[in-house]
Amino acid sequence: MDKKNTTIGVILLLVAFASLYFASPKPGAAPTATPDAVTPASTAAVEGQPAGTTPPTGTLSAPALPAPTNSTFAALANDNADASITTLANDYVELRLTDFGGAIRDVAFKKYAAIQGQPEPFVFNHLHASPILALDDFPGLDRSARYALVSATSTEVVYRAVLENRIEVTRRYVLRAPGDTTGDPYRIRHETTFRNLTDQTTPLPRAAVNLGTANLIDRNDTGQYLNLASYDGEDAHFTDRGALQGGGFLSGFGIGNKADLPSLELTQKTVWAGVKNQFFASIFTPEKPGVGVLVRRIELPALAGSSYPSIGLTGAARFDLPVLPAAGSASITGELYVGPKEYTRLDKLGNREDLVMQFSRGMGKIFLSGIVSPALNKLMKWTYGFVHNWGIAIILMTILLKVISLPFTLAASKSAKRMQKLQPLMQAVREKYKDQPQKLNQATMELFKEHKVNPAGGCIPILITIPLFIGFFTMLQGTAELRFQSFLWAHDLSAPDTVARIFGLPLNIMPLLMGVTMFFQMKLTPSPTTDNMQAKIFKFMPFFFTAICYNFSCALALYSTINGLFTIGQQLVVNKYTKTDPVPTPLGVPSGTGKGKKLKNVTPPKKK
Repeated sequence: MDKKNTTIGVILLLVAFASLYFASPKPGAAPTATPDAVTPASTAAVEGQPAGTTPPTGTLSAPALPAPTNSTFAALANDNADASITTLANDYVELRLTDFGGAIRDVAFKKYAAIQGQPEPFVFNHLHASPILALDDFPGLDRSARYALVSATSTEVVYRAVLENRIEVTRRYVLRAPGDTTGDPYRIRHETTFRNLTDQTTPLPRAAVNLGTANLIDRNDTGQYLNLASYDGEDAHFTDRGALQGGGFLSGFGIGNKADLPSLELTQKTVWAGVKNQFFASIFTPEKPGVGVLVRRIELPALAGSSYPSIGLTGAARFDLPVLPAAGSASITGELYVGPKEYTRLDKLGNREDLVMQFSRGMGKIFLSGIVSPALNKLMKWTYGFVHNWGIAIILMTILLKVISLPFTLAASKSAKRMQKLQPLMQAVREKYKDQPQKLNQATMELFKEHKVNPAGGCIPILITIPLFIGFFTMLQGTAELRFQSFLWAHDLSAPDTVARIFGLPLNIMPLLMGVTMFFQMKLTPSPTTDNMQAKIFKFMPFFFTAICYNFSCALALYSTINGLFTIGQQLVVNKYTKTDPVPTPLGVPSGTGKGKKLKNVTPPKKK
C-alpha cells in the first residue's frame, strides 16, 4: 500500500508540473518594438463643439484602411487624420475618445508603465480594429461614421449622429472624477440611445458593441492569456486565439479546424464580456444581458526579433434591439471596465467580473485554484499592505502558509519516518504471505495499527502542497500588481529573473536556488519505500522540477525556495525528534493479537 500511495503522489506531482510547463509561456527573443505607449501627438483634448452643431447624417466614411495580409484577420484601423479627440482623465486613466464612431479610441493606465523604468503609461487598444464601444456591423453608425460632439466636460462626453434622417443615436460617456469614491476609477458609465425620428415603426438590426483589441504584452508573451471572456450568469467562457486558427496535426483526425476561421460567434446569455491579455482587460457589463459574443483575430505589426507572430484579438458583445415605434427609443447601457487585472478590484464590481482572472481554468479546476488562488491573492495583498514590498510579502506569506499547515506536515513527516523504519518488517510480511493476498493485506494493516503508522500519511504533504503551488502559479499569471516590481536582483517578479545570457541561454538564479533546496529536502526526507525505481524517481525530481520551472516567474520560484528552506528546517527537527524510535526487527511479524508477538524467521534457507 505504501508503494501505491508513493506512486500516486509522484504521478500527481509529475502531472501538475507538466501541466504548468505546457501551460506556461515560453520565452521568445527580445523584440525591439516598444509596447503600447502614449503617442505624445495624440494626447491633446479638443474644446467641446456647440450643442447646436448640425450632426452628421452618418453617411461619412473614414479613409481607406489597409487590407490585412490574411483575409481571416480583422483589418487594423488607421487613425483618421481629421479626427477630433476628446480627453477624459482621473488619477488612474486617461481616455481618448474619437468622433469617428463616437467611441473610446484608447485608454492609458497612469499607474502602469508601458516599459519598465520609463514614464509613458501602458495604453490599451492603442493598436485596434475598432474604438472601444464602437458599433460594429452597423452601416452608417460604425467606426467609419463621424459623430458630432454635443458636449464635453471634465467627466462627461456626449456624441450624436443621425442615420438617414430616421434614427438619432446619442452616445454618452461618464468617467469617475478624481477623488470620487462611489465607484471604481477604471470604470466608465456608457449609454447608447436610439430614437426614432419618424412617425413610422422602424426596426433596428442586431447591434455589436466592440470590446476593444487586446494584444501581446511583451517579448515573453505567447498569447496564452489572450482571449475573449464572457459570463452567462453561471459560468465563465473563454475563447482563445487558437480557436480561430486552423491546421495542426489533430485537424487530420477531425479535431479542430482544418482552415483558419475569419470569426467565431457564440450565442449565449451575456452578463458581461471582455477581451484581455495577461495583465489588462476591457470588460463591458450591460444593465440588460446581451445575446452573444463575436471574436476575431487581428494581425498586428510584427515585433522585431520576436520568434512568435504578433496576433491580437478583438471582440464584440451582441445585443438584440427592439422595433422602435414612432418617436420611440431604445438604449444599451452599462459599465465598461478598462484596467489592470487586479483580483481584489474586480471582485468588488458585483457581477463576477473577477472570473476574468481564469483561476479555475484547466488544471486549476482540478486542483481547486478557484478557491485557493483568490485566498492567496488576498493574503499576498494584505501582507503587502504592511511591508510595502512585493518580494517580502511573498516570503512572509509563504512562511505563514507553512505555519498554518505545520501540524499536518509534521504528522505526515513522522508517519513517513516510522514507515521507513517499518520497511524490514513489511518485507518479512510480504515474504511470508506472498501467495496469500488476503492474509497479506490483513497482516499489513495489523502491522500499521500495532506501530501506529498511517499508510496514507505520506500523501498528505503532497495533497497540501500541490493545490497551494498550482494556486499560486495560477494567481501569479494574471496579477498585474507584480508587473515590473523588483526584488533583490530580479527586475520583475512577474517574469524570469534573468541576470545574464550564456551562449544565448538565460541564467535564472531563483529557479536554481529552488532546485538546490529541493535537492536537500529530498535528501532529508525519509523514503517510505525500498523500491529502487521509486527511489530513483525521487532523486531525479529536484532536477526535473528545476527544468520545468526554470522560465516561470521569479515570484513563483521565490515562493518555492522559501517553502523549501522552511521544509528543510522542519525536517531536521522531525529527524532529530524521531531518531530514538525503536527499529522493528525484520525477523518477526505481527501475530494478529496486536501485541507484536515475534514469529520465526521466514527467510528461506540458502541453497547449498
